[in-house]
Amino acid sequence: MHEFSLMQSTLDLAIDHASRHGAERIERITMRIGDLSGVVADALQFAFEVLREGTMAADAALEIERVPVRCHCASCDSFFEPDGFVYTCPTCGAASRDIRTGREMELASIEVTGT
Repeated sequence: MHEFSLMQSTLDLAIDHASRHGAERIERITMRIGDLSGVVADALQFAFEVLREGTMAADAALEIERVPVRCHCASCDSFFEPDGFVYTCPTCGAASRDIRTGREMELASIEVTGT
């Protein structure tokens, strides 16, 4: 399960950043996870609950923002969220391989106390 290594890296980054800025505790961690990232949100949440113990994020909440797949159609210059695995523009019917969002896997923000 790669969610454990992803969460360990995210926690390490959040704790390092919070510590460098004088925080005492991390209250909330927000991550943006794209639908094409291959990350299972429930597994990420479970990993967070296990890995946060004994850290400055022990009582923190994890918020996961889902990022949908959005494509750009070069034929008609429109943006769309595909329906299914075939990325066909609903406006003009052209196929698109230009994926603009949906692959994200990022630490978006941390909320801390004691700074």
